[in-house]
Amino acid sequence: MALSAAQLKHFEERLLEERAALQQELLRYTGAEAADDEQEQSGDLSKVPFHPADLGTDTINQEIDASNATRESAELVEIEAALERLYHTPEKFGIDENTNKPIALERMEIIPWARADLNGRK
Repeated sequence: MALSAAQLKHFEERLLEERAALQQELLRYTGAEAADDEQEQSGDLSKVPFHPADLGTDTINQEIDASNATRESAELVEIEAALERLYHTPEKFGIDENTNKPIALERMEIIPWARADLNGRK
C-alpha cells in the first residue's frame, strides 16, 4: 500500500529536519567552530598542550570527531537519497527495495530514510 499524501508530507518534513540537524552537526567538526569547541571541552586556557597526556586526549577526541563526522556524512547521503526517492518516485517511497513490500510505519518514523524493512529478517 502506497503512503498517502499526508504521510509523504510528514516524512518529507522529518527528512528535511534530520538533514538540517546533521548539516549543523557536521559544521561543528569543521573550521574554527571545531577548534573552539575542542578547547572548551578540554578546559585548556591555551591551544598549546602542556602535558603529553593532553596530546593523547586531544588525539582521541579528534579521532572520535572524525568517526562521528564520517558516520553523519553517510547518514546525510542516505537522507538525500530518500528525499530524491520521495520527490521523483513517491510511489516507491516507504517500499522495501528488496521485497517490494511496504516498510513498517514504526520503522519509517524512527528512520525515515530506511530502504528496507527488518520484519522477517534474521
